[in-house]
Amino acid sequence: MPASDAHRTIETVFRMEAAKLIAGLTRLTRDVGRAEELAQDALEAALKQWPEAGVPSNPGAWLMQAAKHRAIDGIRRDKLLQRKHREIGHELEADALVAPDLDAALDDDVGDDLLRLIFTACHPVLSVEARLALTLRLLGGLTTEEIARAFLVPEPTMAQRIVRAKKTLTEAKVPFEVPHGGELAARLASVLEVVYLIFNEGYAATAGEDWLRPALCEEAMRLGRILAELAPQEPEVHGLVALMELQASRFKARTGPSGEVVLLLDQNRGRWDQLLIRRGLAALDRALALKIPAGPYVLQAALAACHARARTADETNWRQIAALYGALGTLMPSPVVELNRAVAIGMAEGPEAGLALVDALASEPALKTYHLLPSVRGDLLAKLGRDAEASAEFERAAALTKNLRERALLLKRWETARLAARGRAS
Repeated sequence: MPASDAHRTIETVFRMEAAKLIAGLTRLTRDVGRAEELAQDALEAALKQWPEAGVPSNPGAWLMQAAKHRAIDGIRRDKLLQRKHREIGHELEADALVAPDLDAALDDDVGDDLLRLIFTACHPVLSVEARLALTLRLLGGLTTEEIARAFLVPEPTMAQRIVRAKKTLTEAKVPFEVPHGGELAARLASVLEVVYLIFNEGYAATAGEDWLRPALCEEAMRLGRILAELAPQEPEVHGLVALMELQASRFKARTGPSGEVVLLLDQNRGRWDQLLIRRGLAALDRALALKIPAGPYVLQAALAACHARARTADETNWRQIAALYGALGTLMPSPVVELNRAVAIGMAEGPEAGLALVDALASEPALKTYHLLPSVRGDLLAKLGRDAEASAEFERAAALTKNLRERALLLKRWETARLAARGRAS
């Protein structure tokens, strides 16, 4: 195999195995930063040996064993790590002296290890930004450059963020474990929040030239599916998986031939991915079958399901959607939720009813710079024939958004409303 092909194969294998590898090494070393370094050392060893020797039959186990040997060598070299030598060195050396069962080396407790790693990377001791970066680095397998590009920050900034996150976990002596009792529920909410934020940034990028970043959505969905298998009795996990699958089913219809934004009601539903819809509805059924009161993600998945089940935009059950937003607002009060409920009311009961609710939100501080508030208001005003007012709202919304694709759509709507107003005036 040519060296270039071998290197591509190795990089692909490493991306597939990295999370399990780092999780297993963290269990042994109790240090996320050290575990990632050992995983990188194993990758370097593979890059040197596999092009000549060939890819082993169980590459993940090979990488684990190589990383263990590097750990032993490091313990022997560094006198400052004598304490860790006593704690974990004997266990590692015993593994090396016995003919290793390479399958067991990688797969032993792998589910528990991955779950522990997810909870560690999403620990509340870290800022939300740090949790996002560390999760994508350790569990998503993305490079620092890829993460920086996705969140539109310089690579050195992202690198520092990741380094600080690992240092914070070490200094705080965060245990490598799945929490129990009440702490589990609190920490699970943090984990789900991180996965959902990653998905949302891919689904509707907050800034930049791209409307969609599918790679981020795919990573979030992969993490969600892993979490659903590791925590099968948690309905909110299945709810989040359902929500992401159902939202992702619209990808192909959300942009036009030139990459322009296509709004939900204008989308060609024949382009929606029916496999993802079936998977999403199945995940929602799993959540509901647990007979636990619906949480925020289950409710949002139920909202997405209303759209997925409608064969045409006209068949959408807007009254049910409004009721679900009402339930979501009771569970998780938010002006953004109320804005979405206003949209549903506007569709179910008419634009005047929707506009009254939107106008009641105008003074909300949280919506002061939220571009969707004037966008929604502009849409309702246009439906009422108040085109001059609608034009002003679309112009304001375009000035507030940082996404260039979305800005182009809003400016197009501004121009349409402006011309309509001029036509009425003449």
